[in-house]
Amino acid sequence: MRKIAVAALGGAVAGALLTAPLVAPLSAQENDARTTYEYLDLFGDIFERVRTAYVEKVDEKALIESAINGMLTSLDPHSSYMPPTAFDDMKVQTRGEFGGLGIEVTMENGFVKVVSPIDDTPAAEAGVESNDFITHIDGESVLGLTLADAVDKMRGPVGSDIVITIVREGAEEPLEVTITRANIKIAAAKGRAEGDVGVLRVTQFTEQTYDNLKEAIEKVQEDMGGAENVKGYVLDLRNNPGGLLNQAVAVSDAFLESGEIVSTRGRDAKDMDRYNAEPGDLTGGKPIVVLINGGSASASEIVAGALQDHHRAIVVGAKSFGKGSVQTIMPLSGKGAIRLTTARYYTPSGRSIQALGIEPDILIEQAKLAVEEGEVPPRMRSEADLRGSLENALSEDERKQIEDERARHEATAKLRQEDLQLAYALDVLTGLSVYGMGAMQAAPPASNE
Repeated sequence: MRKIAVAALGGAVAGALLTAPLVAPLSAQENDARTTYEYLDLFGDIFERVRTAYVEKVDEKALIESAINGMLTSLDPHSSYMPPTAFDDMKVQTRGEFGGLGIEVTMENGFVKVVSPIDDTPAAEAGVESNDFITHIDGESVLGLTLADAVDKMRGPVGSDIVITIVREGAEEPLEVTITRANIKIAAAKGRAEGDVGVLRVTQFTEQTYDNLKEAIEKVQEDMGGAENVKGYVLDLRNNPGGLLNQAVAVSDAFLESGEIVSTRGRDAKDMDRYNAEPGDLTGGKPIVVLINGGSASASEIVAGALQDHHRAIVVGAKSFGKGSVQTIMPLSGKGAIRLTTARYYTPSGRSIQALGIEPDILIEQAKLAVEEGEVPPRMRSEADLRGSLENALSEDERKQIEDERARHEATAKLRQEDLQLAYALDVLTGLSVYGMGAMQAAPPASNE
């Protein structure tokens, strides 16, 4: 009986110890709720005073929308309120066709910052570059505008002109750029042959990206006379601002046979999703080089990180943008929506690249090698230039092989003048092929969870 009594006493004491700490949190929760309602009352009071006492009549709907947007934009640069028209535009854009300039933008220090121009759009053709800051739109400063307001001002009728003022690092004076708005139709992925290498250019992650990529790979293989003739592939994600998460997963899966692609984790540790690859590599295991730069963001970084962590590709270029957060579009009853940051994403090895970016395996900044017009680069003398040097009797096949090799080197030299990063990627693929590294497939990396 004594044992039972002690046990009962112990239970009572434990119960007392456990109950006491619960009182404070409940009280704190009640205080927090009371404070929240007090602030809501404060908001209502301020709204009413503005509505009735402001020097001019106010648009009550616009006032409330501005308050909502202010609440969301105070969280991070990617959360925002989308009124019905903006929500409709977003849905159209993710389908891969929309009107505008063709730039992905964010807000930084009160100015509109270009994440990246989209290939073959008015902005790209006008020379807009990643990391440009837009300070004025048609002569009006963007200071004080929300990102949504700035984007609205950049939209307009197809065929109309807009003048944007750009501050660019390294430029002594602001640049004024005139752009003609257009109805933009974007092929999210395209493919072409560079010698015996397939170059796959992915511009953004829309609903069509995976299908476009699959078609691009098939086109490259057909143009080169069969998949067996393709030495490898360059996946060009430079200046790709991202897009749909499910398309980033699908594109990664196109090159992987198994393993984790990405995981997302919300505020609650239990709210975690993993996305895994399924068997089936569209390239047949050929070597891959991924190209990234400072304009590669979000979904692009998911793909680059997944292929890098699985040792499926060598990543070449410059550090990526570093957007490692996931936004969820939440439709509202008023037909608008909010874009809310709900999670961070992690690469297969457990890396969060938020504000850090993906570091390339081989760092090579883009540069254009200046050669004056009409100038012929100097050529070093060789044995063949020496008078009386012995000739080398070559068969027809050997001569053709040398000529083909020389033509390839000349094409690569020309490409270095136009696109140094791509030329370097082609060199890396050639090296992988020579040394027989194949697809560089390795066991999936261990997660650090």
